[in-house]
Amino acid sequence: MALKDTFYISHGSPTLSIDESLVARKFLQSWKKEVFPPRPTSILVISGHWDTAVPTVNVVDSTNDTIYDFYGFPKPMYQLKYPAPGAPHLAKRVKELLKEGGFSRVDEDKKRGLDHGAWVPLLLMYPEADIPVCQLSVQSNLDGTHHYNIGKALAPLKDEGVLIVGSGSAVHNLRALERHATVAAPWAVEFDNWLKEALLEGRYEDVNHYEQKAPHAKKAHPWPDHFYPLHVAIGAAGENSKAKLIHSSIDLGSLSYASYQFTSDVI
Repeated sequence: MALKDTFYISHGSPTLSIDESLVARKFLQSWKKEVFPPRPTSILVISGHWDTAVPTVNVVDSTNDTIYDFYGFPKPMYQLKYPAPGAPHLAKRVKELLKEGGFSRVDEDKKRGLDHGAWVPLLLMYPEADIPVCQLSVQSNLDGTHHYNIGKALAPLKDEGVLIVGSGSAVHNLRALERHATVAAPWAVEFDNWLKEALLEGRYEDVNHYEQKAPHAKKAHPWPDHFYPLHVAIGAAGENSKAKLIHSSIDLGSLSYASYQFTSDVI
């Protein structure tokens, strides 16, 4: 089964795993019924929580470990498990395609499981944890175009039924969060709206160069790790793909859960 869609999911805070008040949680729980009914053969997650010098895939032959890469949160969160099967064959294909796409060095990690940028949204999207999952890292020392080109190289995976999901946050500045905020910060809204307009209008090159094009770019993303998964999703969909905003909400004053679907014009 070939797929024509890729996705960028804003996973926001790890509390998404347990906080019933977050509307983004309800959105992800509706995934299989309302957002994306087709069942993929496997899932490739590009997570903002795995940052390496070169593209790296996790190669897990059995079950992915659940990584609790967060601190000081409620105890029940550390008891959650997402024992999805590993996807070693997908990891091999990712390496092959990236090398064919001109990426001379692609590493693998045989010990790493799924960080919360992967397992928290997947826990809500596919709670049965029965679809093989592979993770791919980002390179925050590089740029949006680098990650867009990674996506372009991985586009053939869609023809093999692989669901490509970039997982980050559309606005991600942890130092700017306000626990008791009742309204969204104007600068976060401006960046969020700029991103929405750029994507819906197909201005992907502007998004690749968001540092120069977007308002409040450095404040919205002091570090680009949570933004680059978006570029991979866009690249994998293709330059003529159509973007659709599938969820929008802001929590803690500036943490955006905006999520997008990219549909290729050919399949």
